[in-house]
Parts: sequence; C-alpha cells; structure tokens
Amino acid sequence: MSDNKGRCWQLKNWHSERAGRRLVNGLVMLAGFVVAWMGTALNAHADPTCYGRFPNYVTDVCWSCAFPIKVFGNVALISQSQEDTANPNTKLCACGNPPTIGTTISFWEAARMADVTKTPYCFVGLGGVKIDAGVNSMQFGQIDNHSSGIRTTRGAFRHVHWYVNPLMTLLGVLVDSHCTERQGFDIAYMSEIDPSYGDDELEGILNPDAFIFGGVVAQGACSADCVSSTVGFGRSEMFWCAGCNGSLYPLGGSIQTWIGGVQGSSLMVQRASARLHRMLTNWSAYGSDGLCGYYPQILMDKTQYKYSMLYPVPQTRKIAGRCCQPFGRSTILWGAGREIPQIGEDFSYLIFRKRNCCEGASL
Repeated sequence: MSDNKGRCWQLKNWHSERAGRRLVNGLVMLAGFVVAWMGTALNAHADPTCYGRFPNYVTDVCWSCAFPIKVFGNVALISQSQEDTANPNTKLCACGNPPTIGTTISFWEAARMADVTKTPYCFVGLGGVKIDAGVNSMQFGQIDNHSSGIRTTRGAFRHVHWYVNPLMTLLGVLVDSHCTERQGFDIAYMSEIDPSYGDDELEGILNPDAFIFGGVVAQGACSADCVSSTVGFGRSEMFWCAGCNGSLYPLGGSIQTWIGGVQGSSLMVQRASARLHRMLTNWSAYGSDGLCGYYPQILMDKTQYKYSMLYPVPQTRKIAGRCCQPFGRSTILWGAGREIPQIGEDFSYLIFRKRNCCEGASL
C-alpha cells in the first residue's frame, strides 16, 4: 500500500510540475508578446477615426468553435454539436523527421486574427491605435455613391491586417503538442504597404483568373455556394465565390457593392485569406496532406475556415448552439446588432483553421 501511495504521489506531483511548467511557459510567451507590443506602441498614437480593443481571450472568444475534436478518423471525443468537415479515414499514421507513429486527430485551431478598417494603419485588434509604419498608404479611395437608374449602390475600400495569433499554444488549450501553431504572435500582412492591393492592374498579375470568373455567368453560379454555406460549408470547387458575402475576386480592397459593415468586413476577411494563400503566406494543414505538417495551397479551400467576431461586439452568444460560422455564410442572423456606426467602421475577427494531424510518440 505504501508503494502504491508513493507512486500515486509521484504521479500527482509529476502532473502538477508539468502543469506548472506549461503555465509558466505560457505566461513567459504572453509577457514577451506584451513587451514587444509595448515597444511597437511607442510609435503608435490614438486617433479619433481609429477604434478597437485588445481582445479578452477568456470572455471574447467563442471557444466552442475549436470543436469537434475527433480521433481515429471520425470518432468524436468532444462535439458540442459544432460543424465539421470530412476527415481522413486513416486511424493510424506515421510521419518522418523525427519518425512519429500515432493516431489521427482533428480540431479547429484558433491561429489567426484579422482587422478590417476604413482608416489606414488602424490596428483594431491591438487596442484601436494607429501605428506609424513610415510608408504612405497605397490606396486613397473613399466610399463613393454610384447611381444606376433609380437605385444607388455604394462602393467601398477597406484595409486588412492579418495576424499570426497562436492562442492555443500561448494558452495551452486542448493539446500540447506539435499539432498546434508553433509561431509566435506576429503581424503577417498589412494591406497599406502592398502596392498591388489598391491597384487593379497590378492585382491582375497576382490573380489573372479574376478576368475569367468575373463574368455574369460565373458570378450567378455563386448563388449555389451561398445556399451551401448557409446550411453547412461552402463549395470548395467554387473557389471564386465567397458564398452569400459576394465575389472573392478581386483579391484587393475594393468592394463594388457595400451592403453593410458586417457583410463587407466578412468578405474582406475571406479575400485576405485567399490572397495570402495565393502569396504562399497562408499554408494549409487540412486533409490527408496535412497529417504530417503544413503544405502550400495556392487556391484556398474555404471549407477549412471558420471565423468569429471579436470587435466591436464579441460573438459569444450562440445561435442554434454555435457562435462562429464558415466562410461564406449569410450575416443576416448572426450579424444583427454587431455594427455600431457611432464608433466607426472597424472590425476584428478570430480565424479558426481546420487541423488534421498525426499525434503520437517520436521514435
């Protein structure tokens, strides 16, 4: 009995030490990020046209979006009735360098964050500050009214900031392994310093296929993608469509028809993700090809993403048991009451990326 008690005490002590190390490591990484951000903020200043808030990752995040967690292909450990895409049927897997043998696991990883703003260099997710990058914005467009018969449509231009934000690694959520993002917090993309973002001719070099799928027939087919993304996930073969949010092309900041802030910012988040896939900045870890690591994907498969609003109104109240949505879903239901014109037209979103991984022991 004494030996058993000793072993139990040692096991308990080992778990306590391991949890303590994880907590300390997480706090150190978070402190490092705060120090780095404060150093950047020395060149930042408040602006009456820039709004935002540094998110509270406990109260502002829809953590149920990380579910379902599945192993052995499609065996659900935790579901909470969250939406999911198909997983590889492989139950056991093996990867090399270092050699790893284990089982397949899948979940939705909170790994990216995006700002959509009308004001150049307004970093919504960093507290609503303007950071002087020392480079003039490449776009000078404002909202314009365009008359068409008896109707008046409004075009718009929005800037996007894309962050690497590995929350699950920083906070030690769900799994503590190589299956979560290993990068540190970083600003991966700023549209203001991209010369092609506001230039339609340069934009055509990055996505020449926009001329093919910009016609009436191709755009009309997007109605099927809208229906599909409303009842589930969008249609991956319709890569030029953003579901009910509009056309994915062009991948720049111009929106021909501005319906509302939530719809427009949702469209810009999808365009930014597709743009970064095209620039080989965003990589995928979805499906059988992602079991052993990330791989480039020039044409974004939009079904590997879900997103949730962080600002101005955190999307934590569930509708039909969910508080996030796949790319392309209509904003009519979940977007109600989430645009506040009095404080500007700035938005921030958390991006959940589908992760298929081989989780096991290294040899």
